[in-house]
Amino acid sequence: MENRREYFDRSKYMLHKVKALLFLSELQSQQWSTWSAEEGIKLPSTVEVVPLSVNDELAFVGGLQTALNSPLFSVERMLEKRKSLRDEVRSSMGLDSNDMLVMTLSSINPGKGQLFLLQAALMIVDETFFPNMDRTLAGSIETSGGTFSSNESVVEMNGISRILLDSSTVSNRGNDAANNSNAIRTSWNEANLQNASFISTSLNHTYSSHTRILPGEHRIGQLAADIQENETQNLKVLIGSVGSKSNKVPYIKNMLRLVAYHPKLARVMLWTPATIHVAPLYAAADVYVINAQGIGETFGRVTIEAMAFGLPVLGTAAGGTREIVEDNLTGLLHPVGQKGIQILSQHIRFLRDNQSAREEMGRKGREKVEKLFLKHHMYDRIARILQNCMSYT
Repeated sequence: MENRREYFDRSKYMLHKVKALLFLSELQSQQWSTWSAEEGIKLPSTVEVVPLSVNDELAFVGGLQTALNSPLFSVERMLEKRKSLRDEVRSSMGLDSNDMLVMTLSSINPGKGQLFLLQAALMIVDETFFPNMDRTLAGSIETSGGTFSSNESVVEMNGISRILLDSSTVSNRGNDAANNSNAIRTSWNEANLQNASFISTSLNHTYSSHTRILPGEHRIGQLAADIQENETQNLKVLIGSVGSKSNKVPYIKNMLRLVAYHPKLARVMLWTPATIHVAPLYAAADVYVINAQGIGETFGRVTIEAMAFGLPVLGTAAGGTREIVEDNLTGLLHPVGQKGIQILSQHIRFLRDNQSAREEMGRKGREKVEKLFLKHHMYDRIARILQNCMSYT
C-alpha cells in the first residue's frame, strides 16, 4: 500500500494483534514505526521488509530466467525476440537507432512529477527555456514573481512563464551543460572505478585499447579522457498513461499548455494510453524515469520492471527509489521538487551523450533484479516469515 497516514489510521487498531508486519520498503517500515510510537502502539516482534517482484510474464519477455522458460523458449531465444520486439515497436513509433527514448509510465498527476520531466526535457531541446527556480510549482506550471538576472525577461502567456535569454546567456548555458555532463561522467567513472569487475569488463568496449591503468586520480583522469563519445542522439520522451482513472485533468491541461507553447518540446513528445501490456514499451525504451514527488514511492514496481529490461533509471532521491536505484551504478538520482528539474535535465543529457554508461547502468540494474526482485525471491521471503510465525504458536 501507499505510505500514507490514512492507511495507518485504518490499521492501527489491529496492529497489536498481528504476529508479523510486512512492509515493501525500509522507509515504510520506519514511518509506520514512528507513527506507532506516537500513538503508543506496540508493534509485533516480527517486522520484515518484503519488496515486490517482477512478475514471471514480464521477466520472461525481458529475457530473464523464469518458470516459463522451456527448450523452445530459452533465455537466449527470448533475448532475440526482445530485440525483434524493440525494433518493431520503435519503428511503429517512428523512431530510429539515433533516437534515445526516455519513458515514464504511471498515472499522470503532481505526485508522479511528469510536468517536471517535461521541463527537464525542454531545457535540452530548447536552451532558451529555464524554469523559474524561485517558486515551487506544486503541480502547476503557473508561476509569477521570482528573481532573475538582468539579461532575462519574462513573458507571461496565460499564467505560464517563459524565460527569454540573450545570446550570451544561451552560450553560457551551453557551456554549463557541457561542464555538468563532464562532471556527471567523472562521478560515474569514480563510482565504477571502485569496482574491479566493472574495469575488467568495460575497458574493451568503453575506452580506447591503449588506455593504461594508472593509480589514483591519474587513473580516473586517463579513463575519462579516453571515453569514446558517440554521435549525439535525438531525445524522445514517452509519457503514460493517458486515460488512467487516477489522472488529474487540471495537471494534464498544464502539461499540454506547456507543450503547446514550446513547439520544440512537442516534436519530441510521445503519449501512450493506459495499458497492462507494458513489455513492448519497456523493450522500446532506452531510459526510465521515476520522478515521484513528496516522500516518493513506497516501492515502485515499475522501477524494477524497467531494470529487468536493462534500462538505467533516473529517479528522485526519495522513498523506496533510494532503496532500489544505486546512484551512479544502476541509475542516477536527483532531488524532488522544482530544484530537481535542472539536475534531471543534466542526467538525461549525460545518458544521451554517453551510450556506454547507459548500457552499463542498464546491465547492472538487470543483474540486481536477477539477484533480488524475481517472483521466487518474494515468495521465499514470505514463506520464511510464515514458517517463523507458525513456529511461535
